[in-house]
Amino acid sequence: MIQLWLIFSLVLKSYFFIQFMRFRIIPVTSYQQNCSLLICKQTQKAAIVDPGGDIGLILKAIAEEQATVESILITHGHLDHVGATAELAAKLSVPVYGPQQEDEFWLEAIPAQAKSFGFPVCKSFIPDLWLSQGDVVKVGDSTLDVFHCPGHTPGHVVFVNQTTKLALVGDVLFKGSIGRTDLPRGDYDTLIDSIQNKLWPLGEDIAFVPGHGPMSTFGYEMRTNPYVRVK
Repeated sequence: MIQLWLIFSLVLKSYFFIQFMRFRIIPVTSYQQNCSLLICKQTQKAAIVDPGGDIGLILKAIAEEQATVESILITHGHLDHVGATAELAAKLSVPVYGPQQEDEFWLEAIPAQAKSFGFPVCKSFIPDLWLSQGDVVKVGDSTLDVFHCPGHTPGHVVFVNQTTKLALVGDVLFKGSIGRTDLPRGDYDTLIDSIQNKLWPLGEDIAFVPGHGPMSTFGYEMRTNPYVRVK
């Protein structure tokens, strides 16, 4: 019964969302990371969220959606989320926003990460704007609120469109799970605090795109996720 409620809720969210924006999830790299293309319906301007790799797939999706990309948004500095950022930003001549500056050490290590994990050569970069709690970024005529949600990485941010009740949470939260905290400067207690005290207050009706895997809603995770369910 709960599963049917989740499906119905996501269908409603998708319908409501498309009245204002369109979004397309583009799985990239061998990690099947959810790169997302957010498109303002009124202007056809778009933002790419977490372009981890496979630039050809991302450019193909942009062309199919007939969108004009105006920025790249980054949730955190792990390679599968940022590997294609420098090349794509140069190719499209667009700025990069995020993550929060505590992830700078991860961005500096991009070439080493790529070599270590067998990725194609990837360049490091410094974003045009580091993001912080309370910042707002625009996608066409729509806005995304920025929440600093450390724990998976120290500089992880989450993007939330309050109007359409959609969040892009990177590797903070997954359907039925949470981000790993065993990598450098990860912290389990900090991650749980980020989810419970920054995401849950936004409401059960928020649908979210995770960094990997299927979408879910905050309400469904509050009831069923063994790591962060509300008892």
